[in-house]
Amino acid sequence: MYRKILITTDGSAVSSKTACAGVAFAAQMGAEILALFVAPAYHYPIYVEIIPPGYPSEEEYMEAMRRAGRGHVQAVLDSAARRGLVCDSMTAFSETVALKIVEVAAEHGCDLIFMGSHGRSGWGQLLLGSVTNKVLSHATIPVLVHRLIQEPDSA
Repeated sequence: MYRKILITTDGSAVSSKTACAGVAFAAQMGAEILALFVAPAYHYPIYVEIIPPGYPSEEEYMEAMRRAGRGHVQAVLDSAARRGLVCDSMTAFSETVALKIVEVAAEHGCDLIFMGSHGRSGWGQLLLGSVTNKVLSHATIPVLVHRLIQEPDSA
């Protein structure tokens, strides 16, 4: 049914558990996987005339975020390898995470986005916003939202 599934992770425990559930789902479908971490874009320090010593250059920041991204998606890569699935990974940079997820899915020919929901509701969701809700409202392909029954720490 699905040939290529985009699995997102932000590195949190909830997201990592969800990503591994996404790999199990991909295995059932016999689908390829693209594991994605979206990092914040680089920002030059504002309100200063010179860049302070020790402030990372854009290249240093990008490499540090790529390294962090590789760490965040490693569980997906390992789980996919154990199941014999084709799995690529990438780190993208954007201030609008949800739009970047939708954009990457389109650019890479994904036909499903698999992502988690932290389960916020009410004021928490209204005030903080929800990447998942934004993806749901902007995506033109199906989005499967996985929600853990128990938090990873208590499992």
